[in-house]
Amino acid sequence: MLYNNSDTLDPRYSEITPEIKKLSNVAVENGFIEPSLYKQHKVNRGLRDQRGNGVLTGLTDVSEVQGFEFHQDGTKSPIDGVLFFRGYDVKDLIQGFIDEDRFGFEETMYLLLFGELPTKRQLEEFCALIASYRTLPTSFVRDIIMKSPNFDMMNVLARSVLTLHAYDTRANDISIPNVLRQSLFLSSILPLLAVYGYQTYRHYFENADLFINSPKVELSTSENILRMLRKDGKYTALEAQILDLSLVLHAEHGGGNNSTFTTHVVSSSGTDTYSSVAASLCSLKGPKHGGANVKVVDMFEDMKSAVRDWSDEEEVENYLTLLLDGKAFDRKGLIYGIGHAVYSISDPRAEIFKVFVERFAQEKGRMDEFRLYEKVAELAPKVIENHRQVFKSVSANVDFYSGLVYRMLDLPPQLFTPIFAIARMPGWSAHRIEELINGGKIIRPAYMSVSDRRAYLPITGRED
Repeated sequence: MLYNNSDTLDPRYSEITPEIKKLSNVAVENGFIEPSLYKQHKVNRGLRDQRGNGVLTGLTDVSEVQGFEFHQDGTKSPIDGVLFFRGYDVKDLIQGFIDEDRFGFEETMYLLLFGELPTKRQLEEFCALIASYRTLPTSFVRDIIMKSPNFDMMNVLARSVLTLHAYDTRANDISIPNVLRQSLFLSSILPLLAVYGYQTYRHYFENADLFINSPKVELSTSENILRMLRKDGKYTALEAQILDLSLVLHAEHGGGNNSTFTTHVVSSSGTDTYSSVAASLCSLKGPKHGGANVKVVDMFEDMKSAVRDWSDEEEVENYLTLLLDGKAFDRKGLIYGIGHAVYSISDPRAEIFKVFVERFAQEKGRMDEFRLYEKVAELAPKVIENHRQVFKSVSANVDFYSGLVYRMLDLPPQLFTPIFAIARMPGWSAHRIEELINGGKIIRPAYMSVSDRRAYLPITGRED
């Protein structure tokens, strides 16, 4: 039976009335700040300076992102992007997993949390520890997830994580051993929360069969995600491997990305782990951050219907121009999946992903679609350069290929960003622990007020 919430939701919860519209106009009018004031007062909006460099706000030993080489005279030159986890080049880490024909996400989790690569025995013990936490409290799925179905899985995750606070007798203890325990627990059960939330959504909103596949202790995170999501619990070795690769590539990306910086800010206040993770989830949900891969997929769906011949370079280029002109897809003037705040010449995650995506596309018989992606990745930077004045070159980023991978894995779009969250949980945890160990002070940047001073008026003297 389809879920019907018409009897439980008051129209006031969702209706935008004429009164609200009128008040919103007042809020917009009085909330507007003249853009020139930001430049006048040398405010770096988005914590990025005029050259696009991030404003230095902290130090980290967790990971490093390089897209430029900085020179003594203050200039910089673009380089091929490099990503390091605890000093190790991610390309080398992944090559090690591939050469030894094993999954890498759990080892990456260990590295990010503890700063060292595990021995074989340490990794086995760690995987067993993760598996032991991969169980939700009794009746949690029924009472918390199934009784409040939601179409937005990121909200399901955030709500569920906050609710788990009530099940933890040491929920507010921010000692490092306890925070580590909570981090491992949440890392273990985020896949369950996401998949079970989606299965509930499909059952109540789309009238689909409801099934709950339990995870298996001997399986990796990527294998368990596919097992729980599919009714028959089956998957190929390559499917599990490429999902594992995606988790590794998304696991961490420096302290300055929006959700990780949120982790630092919220953790610096001394709040609990559940609140910190929920805040980071809410940050990641945004389409400018974790939701970007969904936009890439939607853009390509529009492109495939608009471009008659996918192999016609001129026709593809014309569509890309229409995108930049705000005349195609969502009319936002963006080519999604192209460009990055830090990388310029290349995003190392995209470069690694591309090799496996091509192999996967061959297995799935979708090489025509992969070649279209290749063509866009080649043409888009040139179109952007010719169409706009940009201070740096651009290239395909990891979101460009991850959406295609998830489509070929038959993952629903509702789970694209939650999978990103599952992957990023170890990075958030490492940064939270780092902040608690080294922070000491609450993060509190300054805002300059630009409002005029005004004399108070009694209510009888105010005009309507």
